[in-house]
Amino acid sequence: MSDKDTIRQRTLEAAHLQMIEGNPLDVDDMAMFEMFDREGFSTEEQLAYVRDDLKKRMREKEELIVSAVARR
Repeated sequence: MSDKDTIRQRTLEAAHLQMIEGNPLDVDDMAMFEMFDREGFSTEEQLAYVRDDLKKRMREKEELIVSAVARR
């Protein structure tokens, strides 16, 4: 099995476990985990990536709320 196949298999197994737990992965989640494996992210790098992404999403959400309130 090639590295690419191994990465894909690991990602599919993780997705299956998430689905069993009632928290299925979406396409973006799958792509992120495949990137982590492909790029060889350490656990610390993975956590930092997820934290930064969450902060970015929170800022974007806050900006949407502020602009919606300003339009009133």
